[in-house]
This record gives sequence, C-alpha cells and structure tokens, in this order.
Amino acid sequence: MAQVEATTERIISADAETVFDALADYEGTRAKLLPEHFSEYEVREGGDGEGTLVHWKLQATSKRVRDCLLEVTEPTDGELVEKDRNSSMVTTWRVTPAGEGKSKAVVTTVWTGAGGIGGFFERTFAPKGLGRIYDSVLDRLAAHVEK
Repeated sequence: MAQVEATTERIISADAETVFDALADYEGTRAKLLPEHFSEYEVREGGDGEGTLVHWKLQATSKRVRDCLLEVTEPTDGELVEKDRNSSMVTTWRVTPAGEGKSKAVVTTVWTGAGGIGGFFERTFAPKGLGRIYDSVLDRLAAHVEK
C-alpha cells in the first residue's frame, strides 16, 4: 500500500488573511464553497478553524463515496489540517501572501492507497479526480473573496 497524493493551487486576488478566514469558517462560508461532490455537510463541534469537527460525504466517482468525519487543526499560521477519523485521509490547506493584495491557496490531500491492481488505478486516477474537485472549491473560494 502506497501513499496517494493530490495537490492543486490557485492565486487569488484577495489578501491571505481574508482567504484563510473564509476557508476556516466551517459554520458559514465553507459549505457554500463545496461543489456537488459533497453532501450531508454538518458542523458537529466548533465551526471556526482549530477545534472544528465537521462531517460530509465526498463522492469522488459514481461508485466511490467516502463518509468523512474531519478534525480540524491549525498547526501554523495560514494552515488548516483536516484529519479524517474514518480513514487515513488528511487534507492540508495552506494560504500564503503572493504579492500586493493576492494570496496563494494550496490544497493537498494524502491517504494510504489500496494495494495490487486496484491500488495502481487509484494512484493513477484518484489524484486527477480529486484535483478537479478541489479546483472547483478554489474557484468558488476565489469568487467568494474577490467580490
């Protein structure tokens, strides 16, 4: 079993603090950023960054649905880490300044993939699919903070 990783990034025309605050707002903004791949969104504890416990179902393909229960931490400034209690999946959001009035948002998800031929297909195709899903989240994030 090998680690699988999916990463995508975007330059956003808003300062890093504004972008980070929008991402960390699980009670309000975050639900608005999620595309149709996410369902059953529910904040169970907290709601703003560190200490939040949030649930959703992520449908990466027509046949693959993950039931996610995520604990949120903020290990460093500008960083949110979502650790799934139901799997090995960890998603890290990093927001850094990228020039005057701009920021760079990077999202990376890692998990322990399957072995064998199934694992080969997972390592080959899952990062691209998840990358497209998070591209959509970053599009919505940019539209939200750039208005």
